[in-house]
Amino acid sequence: MKGFGVHTSMWTMSWDRAGAERAVAAAVDHGFDFIEIALLSPDNVDPAHSRGLLQKAGLRAVCSLGLPQAVWPSRHGPEGAVAFLTNALDVAHAMGAEALSGVTFGGIGETTGAPPTAVELDNAARTLDAAAAHAAKLDMRFGIEPVNRYETHLLNTARQGVEMIERVGAPNLFLHLDTYHMNIEERGMALGILEAREHLAYIHLSESDRGTPGAGNVRWDEVYGALAAIGFEGGLAMESFIDMPPEIAHGLAVWRPVAESRDVVLERGLPFLRNKAIQYGLWQPGD
Repeated sequence: MKGFGVHTSMWTMSWDRAGAERAVAAAVDHGFDFIEIALLSPDNVDPAHSRGLLQKAGLRAVCSLGLPQAVWPSRHGPEGAVAFLTNALDVAHAMGAEALSGVTFGGIGETTGAPPTAVELDNAARTLDAAAAHAAKLDMRFGIEPVNRYETHLLNTARQGVEMIERVGAPNLFLHLDTYHMNIEERGMALGILEAREHLAYIHLSESDRGTPGAGNVRWDEVYGALAAIGFEGGLAMESFIDMPPEIAHGLAVWRPVAESRDVVLERGLPFLRNKAIQYGLWQPGD
């Protein structure tokens, strides 16, 4: 998962044939090493078509998702979530993706008004254990992304993510951080990254308002400096929610445009992030 990539939300959150063709072409045009595919509806994806597009473009892929409400393990137990993730992993593998990550332990917008119970955390752990085992059979890695307190009550911080990974104990399970969520939950960006250390294999580079990187209040030098300090060799993925269907906007509580335009993010935010990565020795063009 090395390299500098981009989340498909820059162009589309619908990975149908048209959306896939548009996003892959744009990612190649902007020189990304990989694309992170929002695999929200695995059954609506044409894996063979996507695999062909990616291979022809020379573009690597990872996939990410959040669990649909009907299979939230906190409410329904792990069985439905495991079935959903097993299918998603099969689809991701058929597309040629290297990993599946995201809010794989629950849903985006899932809160109960109380801290997580022992039963809820146990259901999440059982879900992750079974899904990671299936991913291992496919020679894939499987990640968990802590998100902020307004989107879930289960895992919010790097420390909580590490604790869950160590509880499950699967060798292919990794931590996926996101600077947007870290800016809300961590006492310091560096502290969260240092907590993650060897478990951290992937990070979303997202501004404090999910808009144009460099135009908000994320402390980017602290982020990149901490990544360099731990010898980070994973995936750097720019994430800005430009394409936002209503059902996704609701879960993320995004009620207005987060940037002036897609072009502004790509013309200002992308060079900003890449130059920081080069400055701190975390990426070079062609890596």
